[in-house]
Amino acid sequence: MDLPGAAHLVLVDGVVHLEPEPAVFEAMLDGWARQQRTRFLDEDGTIKPRLSVVRRFAEFTNQYPWQWEPAEVEAFIDHLRSRRKKFAVSTGRNYQNALRMFCEYVTDARYGWPLRCLERFGQAPAQILHEWNTVTHSSEYEGDAGRRPLTYDEVQALFDAADARVDEIRARRRKGSLAALRDAILLKTVYAYGLRRQEACGLDLADLRRNPKMPQYGRFGGLFVRYGKASKGGPPKRRTVLTVPELDWSVELLDQYLEEVRPAFAPGKHPALWITERRGRMSARRLDEA
Repeated sequence: MDLPGAAHLVLVDGVVHLEPEPAVFEAMLDGWARQQRTRFLDEDGTIKPRLSVVRRFAEFTNQYPWQWEPAEVEAFIDHLRSRRKKFAVSTGRNYQNALRMFCEYVTDARYGWPLRCLERFGQAPAQILHEWNTVTHSSEYEGDAGRRPLTYDEVQALFDAADARVDEIRARRRKGSLAALRDAILLKTVYAYGLRRQEACGLDLADLRRNPKMPQYGRFGGLFVRYGKASKGGPPKRRTVLTVPELDWSVELLDQYLEEVRPAFAPGKHPALWITERRGRMSARRLDEA
């Protein structure tokens, strides 16, 4: 079958490789990457990390997929945990899921790898992960118990530090006070509306929405988020985040930004809400730096 990632599409017939084992393994990885691309999975955020896990496992075992057994994956996870005292449960599950999905791919007869491996090496790949050697998903939250949200005093200290940075730059008569003021307002907006990085960077002026039930907020009744976190293989999710009375100080901040700060960057007709010094849209990397 001409499925994306099928063996006959990535492994050319009639070619004799000097080292057939690594050639077949690389073809498997290439085919698996093709299969995932057809599902519209993210190249850098999903596909490449999965391929990296499979390569690390192969390097650890010094074996190829048609030689793997459950004992190898158990030794691999045990090795990782012994090297890192704080090896997170979620990290272990991600590693196991990547290896499980790769094994599902190479053991699926529709892709032709079991037959190819039997013909060339006398062995076929098998599924090496099962319910007895994988992490059980027993609770919704598996993060570090030491992590917690900021207290109100800590949030206020963070905002004060952002404001103080603007005053410090101005007092030293150096460039950057305008950008620092923008960053301070952006930081508070992210907090007030609970935005992710990409959600904040993707906002346009047109995404400022009125709320008929709160006319006193004017054009800042809510934000229409168009670049929400997507499910794997799906488009960005959309949602509207309303301005709440407890955080209505964000209305005055956004109004100050649009009336005083943003025009100073001379954005012209650029639609982005958050503008850089070069009159472009702020990137997630620039937001990280801020």
